[in-house]
Amino acid sequence: MHEYRLTALVTIGVTLLLFVVAWIVGAMRHKYHVKAPATTGHPMFERAYRVQMNTTENALALLPVLWLFAVFVSDVWAAGLGLLWLFARAWYAAAYLKNPDKRGPGFTLSTLTVVVLAVGSAFGVLRTFL
Repeated sequence: MHEYRLTALVTIGVTLLLFVVAWIVGAMRHKYHVKAPATTGHPMFERAYRVQMNTTENALALLPVLWLFAVFVSDVWAAGLGLLWLFARAWYAAAYLKNPDKRGPGFTLSTLTVVVLAVGSAFGVLRTFL
């Protein structure tokens, strides 16, 4: 399994990012007195909650195609694209928390990264049938 160690490191990074955005939601919940299970309240809490949910949804799309790309195309390229996704999602999160109107570029870049990984992994898998 050492041949996929770069993608494994990126997967750890994705997990850490998910932990961080969840932690931010907890901190905002505490700061603004939003008691669980409420998902609405102070606008800053709602922003943090949306960042967490959107990042979780995007990570769910990322992880399978990241690993398929690593196995069927390239571990190095999968890891590079995974790092790009991590950068884009961190950009998205910071922008959304500061000003929701500025979240677009980070969201777009992370989504395009998932699309590239999905198309690339599909070609990689289909190539094995030829």
